[in-house]
Order: sequence, then structure tokens, then C-alpha cells
Amino acid sequence: MNNSTLHIPLNTTPDQVRRLQALQQAFAEVCNALGPVVRDSRCWNRVTLHHLTYRSLRERFPQVGSQMVCNAIYSVSRTCRVIFQTPASPFNIQRMTGKTLPVLQFLPSAPVYFDRHTLSISNGVMSMFTMDGRMRFELNLSETDQNRFNECKLQEIVLRSAGEQFTLSFSFSSDNKTEAEQPSDAESPWPQYVVVRPDESDVPVNFELANGLNASSADSFGVSP
Repeated sequence: MNNSTLHIPLNTTPDQVRRLQALQQAFAEVCNALGPVVRDSRCWNRVTLHHLTYRSLRERFPQVGSQMVCNAIYSVSRTCRVIFQTPASPFNIQRMTGKTLPVLQFLPSAPVYFDRHTLSISNGVMSMFTMDGRMRFELNLSETDQNRFNECKLQEIVLRSAGEQFTLSFSFSSDNKTEAEQPSDAESPWPQYVVVRPDESDVPVNFELANGLNASSADSFGVSP
């Protein structure tokens, strides 16, 4: 399978930075509302999690919109697969038999996942969802990059930030494998945008088991590459 990722830095105004930061924070709040559900149900399958939570999340976060709620569910499912299924994780599900799972806390700077309903590109203009209407950017794509959109399967669209600089990442695959056939996220790098609180569970944290875990306080730690 031939994968590639296109990173597009956004040339934003101060007002656009404010709007994107508001979207990030709202998206993280939806993700955090899912944490107790994952803990109590021990379920992070995307489809099942959707059935368990979608209606209540739509009622609780009407301003986020239906599709971004779906994308938040996807983000939580994806992250949980890393935290609870990575063999080296101190919270690997095999180590948690008979123990309470921790609640994952998504930071306000956590990435935002988009899809074809919340982000579109037409005639060199990109239109993306925000909390107060669509935001548009002109794109100057090279012929090679344009061919990626025309010829490859678009797998993920992710908005990330470093300070006030926002970047959109488009992940492509040249084949048509379904999500179920893709490599497991358990092999993905540890996310930098999640805090796992050991006080939410009774598992002792062995920082040597995970790659580069850095304690942020006596009661919590952030997972990072």
C-alpha cells in the first residue's frame, strides 16, 4: 500500500486564528465527554461508540454540528486504540483486566478531524467548517498535489496547531482498502494531545513501558512520542 501525506500551512488572520482555536476547544470538549463512556463501557469501537453516544452528544453540543460530533467519536476511537491496544502501553487492555480504565483528557490544542462534509475543495478554494460559519482559503496546489486529490483515496483530514500556526494534513492511499483493512492504530505514535490520569484508575504507571512518556505532575502524565 502506498501512502502519502500532504501538509498545507494556513495563512490565517488573527480573527481566523481565534475561530480555529474556538473550534479546537469545542472539538476537545466533545472528545472529553466521551471519556467516561469509554471507561464505563470499556468500548472504543467507532460504530458502537456512535450508537451509544451520538444522540446525547448532539443534544449537549448543538453548536458543534452533527458531522463534527461524528468526527469527534472517530478521534476518540482512534486515540483509544493507541492507548489501550499498544503492547507497550501501561494501559494496554490486557493489563487492565478487573481494573477500571482511566479517562483520557483531550487538551484544547488537540487536532480536529474533518471529512468531505466539513471540508471541501473546489476550483482552488478550500471551504472548512467553523463554529460561526465556513472559512475559506485559496490553495495554490502543484500539479503533483492536485493529482493526489484526483487519483488517490483520501483517508484523513486533520487540522493541527503549533501556537497560532495551523496546518491541514491530507492523508492519501493509492488503493481502496477499507478502514478495517488499514494498519492498526495500535502501531501509531503516542499522541501528544492527550493526558491520562492514573488517579482515574488503579493501575500503577510504569513509564519505562511506553515510548517517551513524560510525567507532567504527580497525578497525571501526557503521552508523547
